[in-house]
Amino acid sequence: MNLKELSQNLGLSQTTVSRALNGYPEVSPATRARVEEAARAFNYRPSNRAKGLATGKALAIGHVIPVSNKHEMVNPVFGDFIAGAGETYSRHGYEMILSIVDDEDEEQVYRGLKSRRAVDGVIVHGPRMDDPRIGLLHDLGLPFAVHGRASGVGQPYTWLDVNNRSAFARATAFLYDLGHRRIALINGLEMMDFAHRRRDGYAHALIERDLPLDPMLMRSGEMTEDFGYRSTAAMLDGGGPPTAILCSSLISALGVRRAIEERGLRMGVDVSVVTHDDVLSYLQNGGDVPIFTATRSSVREAGRRLAAMLLDHVANPLLAPQNQLLEAELMVGQSTGPAPS
Repeated sequence: MNLKELSQNLGLSQTTVSRALNGYPEVSPATRARVEEAARAFNYRPSNRAKGLATGKALAIGHVIPVSNKHEMVNPVFGDFIAGAGETYSRHGYEMILSIVDDEDEEQVYRGLKSRRAVDGVIVHGPRMDDPRIGLLHDLGLPFAVHGRASGVGQPYTWLDVNNRSAFARATAFLYDLGHRRIALINGLEMMDFAHRRRDGYAHALIERDLPLDPMLMRSGEMTEDFGYRSTAAMLDGGGPPTAILCSSLISALGVRRAIEERGLRMGVDVSVVTHDDVLSYLQNGGDVPIFTATRSSVREAGRRLAAMLLDHVANPLLAPQNQLLEAELMVGQSTGPAPS
């Protein structure tokens, strides 16, 4: 049933029905209740375009992804975050606009979204150190929220992040308490803020325990299975191999396990592994007992929460920036054990 048919069925004008469904105050409570009941009975939902015209909003949120950040697109973490955010948008009658752009066009895309009023806000992905997008979006006056944080940015902004520094400091301390002294780090790209914080937590825990920072035990790159495999293979085949490895991604950790087992070693016995687990819906870390000991935080839940924070800001433009820092839970699995004697 369309708006015209619903209006005819109720004996009301299309304007009255539209205003009743969109919450206009001049419609009486009795008329609004009658229209809403009929809309439910006939399974009528106004189009977002029509609703947007009535409210002056686009009823859409933008996600702009530069093509050079391929790890953002191929990484299942991105898909799970988008799925969580999409659940929140759907509940509030919003749509999602996903723009894949060349790096050099990113600024113009943000400017275009603002000038065309194509979106009511945007979520910024993969914040880098001193990320220039935050200042740009402030200047444009386009509501935004950041998945993560950007060190070096002074102005306040809305963000949601995992306490990466604390999580990796705790994981390093856990391995130390098991007797490990040669603890390696296989990290993400350290121009990304989350990876910088994870390395900082790892380094702080080692220094606090009077262990040296060995460059031969630290790797940084795109968090793929192959990167985890190649990094681990190089360290295990070199002099002074690690007895424990701290990994920034469950995907990379699969490559770490492959390299360990390929050399006839046993994960959790000869080499311990701790990874970060984003609780991905289609890449589970085992069942009741995790395969990998992991710092765990759901990226899908992060998507739900950050989307809600941004929609709050869209609905209340004078609302002060909101910040949420989530603590990761250390879950002990089968991949860790005492350091080999």
